[in-house]
Order: sequence, then C-alpha cells, then structure tokens
Amino acid sequence: MKQHSKQRVRGGSAVWAVVITSAAGFITALDNLIVTTALPSIREDLGGGLEDLEWTVSAYTLTFAVLLMFGASLGDRFGRRRLFAIGLGIFTTASAAAALAPGMGELIAARAAQGVGSAIVTPLTLTLLSAAVPAERRGAALGVWGAASGIAVATGPLIGGALTENLSWQWIFWVNVPLGLALIPLALLRLNESHGPTPTLDLVGTVLASGGLFGIVYALVRGNTDGWSSATVLGGFFAGTALLVGFVLYELRAKHPMLPMRLFRIRSFSAINAASLLMLLGMFGSIFLLSQYLQTVGGYSPMQAGVRMLPWTAMPMIAGPLAGALSDRIGGAPVVTAGMALNAVGLGLWAITVEPHVAYTHLLPALIVCGIGLGMFFAPSANLVMSTVRPEEQGIASGANNAIREVGGAIGVATLAAVFSAQGGYGSASQFVDGLIPALWVGAGAVALAAAVALLMPRRRKADRVTPGLALGDTPPGVTVTA
Repeated sequence: MKQHSKQRVRGGSAVWAVVITSAAGFITALDNLIVTTALPSIREDLGGGLEDLEWTVSAYTLTFAVLLMFGASLGDRFGRRRLFAIGLGIFTTASAAAALAPGMGELIAARAAQGVGSAIVTPLTLTLLSAAVPAERRGAALGVWGAASGIAVATGPLIGGALTENLSWQWIFWVNVPLGLALIPLALLRLNESHGPTPTLDLVGTVLASGGLFGIVYALVRGNTDGWSSATVLGGFFAGTALLVGFVLYELRAKHPMLPMRLFRIRSFSAINAASLLMLLGMFGSIFLLSQYLQTVGGYSPMQAGVRMLPWTAMPMIAGPLAGALSDRIGGAPVVTAGMALNAVGLGLWAITVEPHVAYTHLLPALIVCGIGLGMFFAPSANLVMSTVRPEEQGIASGANNAIREVGGAIGVATLAAVFSAQGGYGSASQFVDGLIPALWVGAGAVALAAAVALLMPRRRKADRVTPGLALGDTPPGVTVTA
C-alpha cells in the first residue's frame, strides 16, 4: 500500500505516461526520415558531396541502432525515469547543435549525438509505459504510442519538406527543441522511477553487440557506394558477424547478460522479433523509394509529395488505437499477422499499378491498404514483445526489439536500393519505374514472409498471465517504484 500511495502522490498516472512516452517516441522516430527531403537544401547551404549527405542520414541511424540495447541497460541500472530525462536532454541539445551547424562535419556530428539520445529514450518509452499501465489496458495505451511512432516515421518526409519549403532546413531540427524542453520536466514530475533486476552493466556484451551491429549496418549503408564485393563492405559484414557470434557466446555464459539468450527460447518472443525485422525491411525500403518516385517521376515538390502520402500516413492514427484495443480482446498475434499481410498486399498493389505517368488516384488503394496494415502492426507488436517476458525484463526486451527494427530498416533501404540500382536508375521516368517495380516486389515478399513468421506465435493472450490482477494505478510485480 505504501508503494501505491507514493505512486499517486507523484501523479504518475497511466494517462500522463501515455502522453509523455508517445510524444517522446514521436520526436525521436521523426528524425529517422525528416532529413531526407531537406538534403538538397542542406547541400546548397553547407556544401559537401554525396557521401556527406549520406552520412547526414546514416550517422543518426547507426548510433540509434547500435546503442539501443545499451540505452535500455542504462535505464535498468541507473533508473529509467532519470535516464529517460537525460536522453531527452542529449537529443534536444544535439537538435539545436544541428540547426546551428556551420558545416557538414558539425552537422554529421550533431546527427550522431541525436542518435545517442534517441537510443536512450526509445526503449525506455515502452518500459515506462508498460510499468504505468495494467496489462488489461496496455494494448489500447500502446495503440496510442504505436500510432504516434508510426505517424512520425511515415510523415517524416512531409514534415521535412514543409519546413524546408516554408522556413528553412534548420527548422527540421529546431522543431525538436521546444518539445524536448517541455517533456523533460514533465517526465521528472509525472513519471515514476523504476529499475531493472540487476545493478551490473554488461559492458563486454554491450561492446560486442554494438560493434557487431555497427559493422553490419555500416556495410549495408556503404554497399551501393563502395560495391558489395569491396574490402570495406565485406570486412564490415565479416567483422560484424564475428562480433555478434561472440556476443551470443558471451551472453550464454555471462552472470548478468544484457540480453539473456533464454528469451529466444520463448516462441512468441523469437517470432515477433523475426517478423519485426522482416516487416521493417520491406516497409522502410519501400517508403524510401516511393517518396522519391513521387518527386522524381511524379514531379511533385517535397511538400506536395508528402501531402499525397497522407492516405498512407493518416491511417495509423485511426487503425493504431483500434488495433491495440482489438488485441486486448482477441490477442495481439492475429492482429499483427493481419497487419503484415495487408502491408504485403499494399506493396503488391503498388508494384502492379505504378507507371511513369500513372494518375495519382490509381495509387490510392495501395496507399490506404498499407496505412491500415502499418497501424495494425506497431501497437500490437509492441504489446506482444512486452507481454512475452517477465516485467523486470521488459527493458531488455524493448531494447532488443527496437534494435532489431532499426537494423531491419537499414537492411531494407540497402537491399531495395540495390535491387533498384541493378534494374533501373534516375536517368528517366521509365528507368526509375523499371528499378522500382522489382524493388517493391522484394519489399512485398519480405513483409509476406513476416506475416508467415507471425503465424508461429501462439494465439492465446499472454498478458493476463504475465501481470494478473492489476487495477489502474497498480505496479507490475518486479518493478521498483520510488518517490
């Protein structure tokens, strides 16, 4: 009773947890794609070559991906609310530094720092939210969180294009600053503190996992530029794979592993993570190419192209909360599977319909189907990850799942771009479409495979067994709540 009374005095309600974590998830997810439509303006203003522009995008993605699990571990060790606020501070400061960058080198360094902040914040949003919301209502709460993150990813090019056209490219970074400054005190005042089960940081495991993911993602990012058979790319794949194998072997014997390998013996945990990787592979790679199609072939400006993507981007706002609530009633597995299947159908419709001079109205069915499927994926998949492990392991689980999603996105962009380059190019509208169509089919195939993998998940609800008998305002067992 004392524990619960402290929780209410702090005002750490489930509603505040949903608002704060969803807003934080939105601004960190937004920076995955917001910079893409601003790159020509950045190059005109700051100079630099193609490689500099690539690093403006990949510096954020790489640091984000390789430090996600470490961010979750830091929260478990030093306090999730505390590290959440620190991560927001790093992200906000780095955003201001990016807006003020006098050259490409400074901008790239600021983007990397943004990735560090995001890597701390992102996994903790799920952990803090799951600790504040009881299991029987968690699906709906994660529906709101999932809709916010999904919209951020999908609307990144639209928001970036609008800010660049109407203000300047610096505003794609300035927009984060007031939001971050508002969220930091709210988090400290309205969220409850919690810790993970072990006070020991797995530094060796962190170095091995981070180095392995960095090697693989770096090789994928550089593959099209350096050549897939180049020493740099092959070396990255080899070193990254070797380090990840070393990570698995070390974690199997570590006293306090960062990622207990026994979690992957849980069929639902393994299946949802494999499906998430394949889902993000197909979707991120497709979004990367389709946004360019609307500008390069369709002739739209960045903002106009983003507006025409709204039937896709608006759907998660509607489908996300509904999918989260539905998953509370019938379980998350069938909802996630259906969402993935719809995404595969939508990408297939794109591949069938797309032409050099196709009318926009012909593309609407594919946009709507993909949007509904995306909304059905984000929230229930997050709930599945959190409900398949013990409450004290949720920080570890969310960090692993987010890292796997980021790696899936990087693989998707590199893979679909490679297919596009092999079959087409930027020389003409026909060439672009010649490369786009096979790339879309590869993306559709990856998402269809994700749906097939999702079928391996049990169809019974697990949340009721993980945290039974909780009422609104209660704390899941195993989570330490402090005033």
